[in-house]
Amino acid sequence: MPSMNRVLITGAAGTIGRALRESLRGVYPILRLSDRVPLTPAGAGEEVDQTDLTDMAAVEKMVAGADGIVHLGGISGESDWQTILAGNIVGTYNLFEAARRAGVRRIVFATSNHAVGFYPRTQRIDHRVVPRPDSRYGVSKAFGEALASLHADKHGIGFLCTRIGNFGPRPIDKRRLSIWISPRDYAQLVRIGLEHPDIRFEIVYGVSNNRRSWYDNTNALRLGYRPQDDSEAYAAAVLAAEPAEAGPIAERYQGGTFCAAEYTAKTPPE
Repeated sequence: MPSMNRVLITGAAGTIGRALRESLRGVYPILRLSDRVPLTPAGAGEEVDQTDLTDMAAVEKMVAGADGIVHLGGISGESDWQTILAGNIVGTYNLFEAARRAGVRRIVFATSNHAVGFYPRTQRIDHRVVPRPDSRYGVSKAFGEALASLHADKHGIGFLCTRIGNFGPRPIDKRRLSIWISPRDYAQLVRIGLEHPDIRFEIVYGVSNNRRSWYDNTNALRLGYRPQDDSEAYAAAVLAAEPAEAGPIAERYQGGTFCAAEYTAKTPPE
């Protein structure tokens, strides 16, 4: 795998984007940081860009000269369909297609646990399960994974799809004890996605080494992922402060309240 000179981070104004801006500074010669909202001024080895992902001409300019992309941009939670369609479906298509035209070699795609949120918490799942999205947001992430597969198989771009659980300095509730990922562990996954020589199309779970995890993350381990953190260090404090249960649907499925929102089925799925 040739070295990465210029790495583009979309959604760079968000929580994960800001953390990666810090952790990847100096790792790659140039970080191009893009969002639809203004960013803080560029520092040494940085380029700052403001682009709306729904504007294909602007996206083509944004990706020009990039060797690798970390795609965090888009809507980061549930919303109405038109908002999800624009930000997460049209925007992701534009980014992947512009990357293909520009000859980008590698993309790390921030997908989500919500692409598989309707699996029960009693079932440990791996990267091979079929999508069971819990929301319009989850559908958009399943779409992004399928689009990544197409661009990998048809156009040869290497994709690492990271189904992120919950990113942050520490888990904040019981559900997140199972799905949390620390900033340094996610930065490690991103570097694997950009640098590992043998990636074509891979799905991994963006979670730390949590002993309460619902995920078999063998595929990430196979690629060299060695998470350093475990949510159990925070478990006692989290559980002591845990509020009342969110309801039977939210408590039954991995997607939590995303599964319960607008829920109308008379019989819960298995």
